[in-house]
Amino acid sequence: MSAQPNTSPTNRSGLESGLIPLYEVPQVQSTKPLTPGETTPSWRAAGLRFYSYNHFIRQRFRCRVQKVSVDAGFTCPNVDGTVAVGGCTFCDNRSFSPSRRLPRAGILGQIDQSIARMRRRYADCEHFLAYFQPATNTYGPLDKLQRVYAEALSHPQVVGLAIGTRSDCAGDEVLDLLAALARDTYVSVEYGMQTMHDRSLQWMNRGHDHGSFVDAVERSRGRGFEIGAHVMLGLPGESHSDMLATAREVARLQIDSVKIHNLYCVKNTKLADQVAAGEVTLMERDDYVRTVVDFLELLPPEMIVERVTGDAPPDYFIGPAWSLDKGGVRQQIDAELAARDSWQGKKWASTGA
Repeated sequence: MSAQPNTSPTNRSGLESGLIPLYEVPQVQSTKPLTPGETTPSWRAAGLRFYSYNHFIRQRFRCRVQKVSVDAGFTCPNVDGTVAVGGCTFCDNRSFSPSRRLPRAGILGQIDQSIARMRRRYADCEHFLAYFQPATNTYGPLDKLQRVYAEALSHPQVVGLAIGTRSDCAGDEVLDLLAALARDTYVSVEYGMQTMHDRSLQWMNRGHDHGSFVDAVERSRGRGFEIGAHVMLGLPGESHSDMLATAREVARLQIDSVKIHNLYCVKNTKLADQVAAGEVTLMERDDYVRTVVDFLELLPPEMIVERVTGDAPPDYFIGPAWSLDKGGVRQQIDAELAARDSWQGKKWASTGA
């Protein structure tokens, strides 16, 4: 019989008994003294070098929980002309979300389809988060948002929601709705930050500035749902110090979770044309690994790291080729952390956060 999910409020202190770390990495050994009142984070006690999402999920639900992609048919304000046209320079939603690569069933039908696919890899998984993934999933009438979220939560195996959206589509009424849902279930809201640098946001045709992201984060605080940010490394024109400035900004904002991956290129995008013309050079693997580790060192130890690498399906993918080796990149990041005898937050205190 499968374990039942723990629906109590998130507990980030101490390792729940009986939980198994999903990544087997060398135990952190360090001579760094603890400051008065400081305790070892549970993820370090479990032998991890950063606060992985899998570790958090095991603590939160006391069992395996996987995300299943859901497409509610939303678009984006930089696609439909509200703030821009053409969408983000790097974006083809079909490459990011399995639910956009298949004929779209209803919400419950999509969840059933995704669970069936997930079971091929995780046969013992009984509990799932409905991940509203492609496009902007708070960009629509409030009654539609209420309906699609409620329908997803009505599935007997769904124990929470993960909602990907933009900071300029997070009005107070939407945040009130998310807060109401979070009173009864787990809700994670992932804002597309990408970078703190407005020139890069302008390059990618984002349609909003960094101030919009900061505003959405501040208005989301204290509402009971997890606040996350998506960050991309290797954007054109950004130096190593620029990327670490974004890390310091993520740390300063004290959000709950972060996703990190490199800028990669998929077909049928403006970025694909820029790469083909030699206008954009994609980040090399070793440079990315070093930058991720530098980034992690600056983050608070209590911030969940949902992702440190990303890829796209091979039939949509252009490059860099190393992005397809997600497992190998993850292992190289772990190896770099071990070689430095480092971990998430090692340099966080020096940021002044």
